[in-house]
Amino acid sequence: MSGVTLDQAVKRYGATQVIHNVDLNIDDGEFCVFVGPSGCGKSTLLRMIAGLEETSDGTIRIGGRDVTQADPADRGVAMVFQTYALYPHMTVEENMGFGLKMNGQPRDQIKSKVAEASRILKLDEYLNRKPKALSGGQRQRVAIGRAIVRGPEVFLFDEPLSNLDAELRVDMRVEIARLHKEIGATMIYVTHDQVEAMTLADKIVVLRAGYIEQVGAPLDLYRNPDNKFVAGFIGSPGMNFVGAEVKDGAVAIPALGTSVTPDIQMPAERTKLIVGLRPEHVSVGPGDTCTVDLTEALGGVSFDYVMAPSGERIIAEEKRDIRAKDGEKVGLEYDPANLYFFDAATEKRLR
Repeated sequence: MSGVTLDQAVKRYGATQVIHNVDLNIDDGEFCVFVGPSGCGKSTLLRMIAGLEETSDGTIRIGGRDVTQADPADRGVAMVFQTYALYPHMTVEENMGFGLKMNGQPRDQIKSKVAEASRILKLDEYLNRKPKALSGGQRQRVAIGRAIVRGPEVFLFDEPLSNLDAELRVDMRVEIARLHKEIGATMIYVTHDQVEAMTLADKIVVLRAGYIEQVGAPLDLYRNPDNKFVAGFIGSPGMNFVGAEVKDGAVAIPALGTSVTPDIQMPAERTKLIVGLRPEHVSVGPGDTCTVDLTEALGGVSFDYVMAPSGERIIAEEKRDIRAKDGEKVGLEYDPANLYFFDAATEKRLR
């Protein structure tokens, strides 16, 4: 098992550059998640590590070994794809051991490795079944088992849960987290779902348009985002953003009907800012300055979509038994210490 290092990694398709000088270090045994919107380059970056995409410039190392020009089979990685890609005419046991069989490994060694992978993934009772007799979650576990038997240095997952329904996604997240704890391998996981990223990762890499926006532990990114993009992408529902302006040495926030003097390096007078406030840090209360546009009741928690006097929308979280009603006039309650401030022009966070 080994770490992965990318040094100024670049990917071009002709004159179009899609991955821009990526520097990244993933420690041995770490669970790293690449997350970002569709088209941000996360799958391309994963395929570059796997050797399925040629690296145009820069260096990729696995376990300290330069694999930039190495064939995929020589990199010590195993990849689990979005589609299960199982052989329909083979049993679970045969699917899991097929790669080893093609490499000429002895039958008893294959059987031993398949048995161990089956134990880890709780597939023992399904070994003699064919894929058509399995659920989507079971098929994905077989695909993961096929990777485990190879004994790779690094596991690569390319949106492996996107074909599953909501309940199975939760179950498989737990299975993958448990798998990582049991085998302790380095894992790199691609998803556009920030909930998956937050629940699985030791380290999250947030990507946008082929650039790394920020790298850090899940709660570090949640609590201390570097810019508006990361602040809005990490957290569910996303952070509220409203316009603001520096006036008389304070920050005037029309949507909140107030001015605050935050503990930041204050920009010049009349500088336009963006103020962020997470839904869980704001709630509705007495008052008539805002109007509840819509309430989403989710059981233990509700989210109120509130129209502020400025015409901007703010999502507020409620955990009370009595919830706001559509069209109701309310005020907003929040702690100014939970406000985030961003430069409107650069979208970088002000500290």
